[in-house]
Amino acid sequence: MRTNYILQKQLDLVLALLGPVNRTVCQVMLHTGLRVGDVLTIRKDQLGRRMTVRESKTNKVKRCGLPDWLADEIRAQAGASEWAFPSPYDPTKHRTRQAVWKDIKRIAKVVRIPVNIGTHSMRKVYAVDLMRRYGDIAAVQRALNHDNPTVTILYALADQLAQSAELRRSVKPRR
Repeated sequence: MRTNYILQKQLDLVLALLGPVNRTVCQVMLHTGLRVGDVLTIRKDQLGRRMTVRESKTNKVKRCGLPDWLADEIRAQAGASEWAFPSPYDPTKHRTRQAVWKDIKRIAKVVRIPVNIGTHSMRKVYAVDLMRRYGDIAAVQRALNHDNPTVTILYALADQLAQSAELRRSVKPRR
């Protein structure tokens, strides 16, 4: 099942209720557009305004950066581990994507978000934000490292699809 775009008011609520480490993971995804697995494999020595990450799904290299406040927050919570997001059970390993996904799913259920959201929803929010900022599908496609512009369009216009679905849910048919 595919995950949906999450509206800003819902995203704010989810971020507020996430545990501090998983919130930071999501903030990195929202700032970089990286998939959760790629965020979790970042090492502390990679953190900075400009960093290079090799995407595990596509094996493509992506250059991205983090604001200083976010990099500092990651370093502080990482402690002595080499990983930016160490496992709470074994600091020699990184946190799992399933742990972040479960936390998001738990919160979505508690606050009754009506659509299927998960970690990948953060990537869709990133795409929509870029589309709003630049209005250029080619720029969004490059930022997401997509080969197919059709997929990028689905991501970049996800907010419009979500808002129309929410509107349909809120309008009750007359009888």
